[in-house]
Amino acid sequence: MARTQGSKAEITGPLIRDAARRLFARHGYAAVSMRQIAAEVGVQVGTLYSYTPDKQALLADLLRSHMEFLLARWQDDASRPAPERLHAFLRFHVSTSLEHPEDVFLSYMELRNLTPENRRALALLRRRYEDALQAILADGVAQGSMVVPDLRLTTMALIAMLTGVTNWYREGGRLDRDRVVATYWDLVRGAVGA
Repeated sequence: MARTQGSKAEITGPLIRDAARRLFARHGYAAVSMRQIAAEVGVQVGTLYSYTPDKQALLADLLRSHMEFLLARWQDDASRPAPERLHAFLRFHVSTSLEHPEDVFLSYMELRNLTPENRRALALLRRRYEDALQAILADGVAQGSMVVPDLRLTTMALIAMLTGVTNWYREGGRLDRDRVVATYWDLVRGAVGA
């Protein structure tokens, strides 16, 4: 990102990204203008273009950053038994999703607004994350600790179920995060015959 004369790039850039994330999650990408993002940050519209070429690039950057964040934070220990690794993935995915609900929402709801080129780039990152879970399931089958008739379908179903927690979970509600993880673990174990 180019730096605007007199601006604080290390402050303004993140403010722009945060404002765009909030507005896109609240109103939808198509309904938000660069003018609204600028107003939210308290800068002139022209300032935004010192940080991003356009709104599409801003959306693609938000989605890419979220996937890169997940890939960088997830650490699998292949020396552990597959059920333990699956439980760790479940805890990681649910916790991370609940900590970053706007990113999760954008990652699923705004894919349709990416250009084909940006969608392909994001698909590669998503596939790497999905493959991490699929590798755990494949190891579980190979070790005899899981029964998974279709690895890819099961991978996609589990990720969809775990991600769905952001649609209904409310902090301070009937279930705390630990109880949600424990209940999801029971469901996932049943789904993979662990």
